[in-house]
Amino acid sequence: MIESQPLELFWTTIPTIILIIIGMPSIRLLYILDEVFSPLISIKVIGHQWFWSYEYSDFLNTEFDSFLTQSSNNLNLRRLIDVDSRLVLPLNSQIRTLISAADVLHSWTIPSIGIKVDAIPGRLNQLNFVGTRPGVFFGQCSEICGANHSFIPIRAEFIQPRPFIQWIKSSNYN
Repeated sequence: MIESQPLELFWTTIPTIILIIIGMPSIRLLYILDEVFSPLISIKVIGHQWFWSYEYSDFLNTEFDSFLTQSSNNLNLRRLIDVDSRLVLPLNSQIRTLISAADVLHSWTIPSIGIKVDAIPGRLNQLNFVGTRPGVFFGQCSEICGANHSFIPIRAEFIQPRPFIQWIKSSNYN
């Protein structure tokens, strides 16, 4: 049997040094990527069976429920994805959404702006984003959360900050 303490020391210290050299930039990047934002507004989103609840807690507790709009002959409505109360958000502003569910797993998804966050009962998920283009964006629950899970639509509308403030002032949801 051949034993060599210098050889054993070499083949344990060299891999350790290599791992430290590789790991230090990674740890540095993890600290750099830690997201510390000061959002302009925070919105609570709570998933329920067949509807979403929204709360703008920064603005005198403006809160409302958003239900699927019933089918009608109105050509301005989009069938099975339009809602009675839309989520209105300011354009080019840092927005924090706090997402949870009241009953079962849901997924708050708006594919056209790249948002998908799971809403889990008893857990609070956070998402930060900035709306960079004005318009109306549609989404829906993308989790199998019940018989009519695909009928939990989302309608988010990004508008300029001044009309947003006017909308908050005139909202009848208080």
